Amino acid sequence: MRQTRLAGESADYLAAREELRLAEIELMRHREKIAAQRRALPQGPPVDDYVFIEGPTDLDAGDAPVREVSLGGLFTAQDRPLIVYHFMYGKLQTDPCPMCTLWIDGYNGIAHHVARNADFAVAAAADLPALRQHARNRGWRRLRLLSCGDSTFKYDLGSEDKEGGQDSTISVFTRDGDGAIRHFYSAHPRMADDIDERGIDLLAPVWHLLDLTPHGRGAWYPHLDY
Repeated sequence: MRQTRLAGESADYLAAREELRLAEIELMRHREKIAAQRRALPQGPPVDDYVFIEGPTDLDAGDAPVREVSLGGLFTAQDRPLIVYHFMYGKLQTDPCPMCTLWIDGYNGIAHHVARNADFAVAAAADLPALRQHARNRGWRRLRLLSCGDSTFKYDLGSEDKEGGQDSTISVFTRDGDGAIRHFYSAHPRMADDIDERGIDLLAPVWHLLDLTPHGRGAWYPHLDY
């Protein structure tokens, strides 16, 4: 596709922009190759049918009764995958993580689109009242919010350490015809010793919008209040 040349563009600018366009195409194709490699993963290991604590969908329900729901109970159909975001909130993480909150703000906006193809939930170590209060503060009304309670879900999936320190993670599960639940894929922010917070960047559009600007993302970090 020919680059549109705007009035006032220099030949050097146009050449550099064309070089960048070709690099962006190469990056897109590499992302698609990685996505295909992910889809081709062999069958994952079975996992426990963890039990969570869930409140009513209506965040204004106040002290309405809560219920227990299993990991298997989060699947709404046999052939649908289940995506669970591990929220850094609870135990040693006494305040909601601002970065996770940014991510979940976005998920709240697109959850109804995701629901056309997959089941989705957010799980946190925080107790249910605290989790639901934060959801009220943020206006999260399209999300299935789960407290892990006494479950070892976050620890077993690598988003919690033995001391109760929390991390963010995204996990995908599938369910066999006999009801067995399997781990398909998980991603963590820390990809290597020298890559601390970039492992799930693709799941939040904020960074990519900032990357389009001359200043990039810089050292900006989200906050719970602006």
